Amino acid sequence: MKKIRVLIAKPGLDGHDRGAKVIARALSDAGMEVIYTGLRQTPEQIVTAAVQEDVNCIGLSILSGAHKHLFPEILKLLKERNAGDIPVFAGGIIPKEDIPGLKKIGIQAVFQPGTSTEDVVTFIRKVCDP
Repeated sequence: MKKIRVLIAKPGLDGHDRGAKVIARALSDAGMEVIYTGLRQTPEQIVTAAVQEDVNCIGLSILSGAHKHLFPEILKLLKERNAGDIPVFAGGIIPKEDIPGLKKIGIQAVFQPGTSTEDVVTFIRKVCDP
């Protein structure tokens, strides 16, 4: 059986990646192949990595508050690269009032602090078809 390939990315100027690393480890422990891009990635770098790595889904971790600027840019670039069908989910510090707008533009799910890693694993298995 083919493994689910997940790209975990830290867009923007965030300098903290503990949450992203916790999620990456949980996904790996759940049998998924995880590609972690590291800190301070541009939308272009994230989309290029996703396309090159042929991932099944993308997880964006953000703490900086720049999600309203960075997430639409990532989704736009994915469409331009004919990869708009890759499901994108997010986590980090995102105000609850911003979540409906993010879902409207195409973010599949937004995980708030305190979400169990099992909830994230279950979501990915549901939407990311290898």
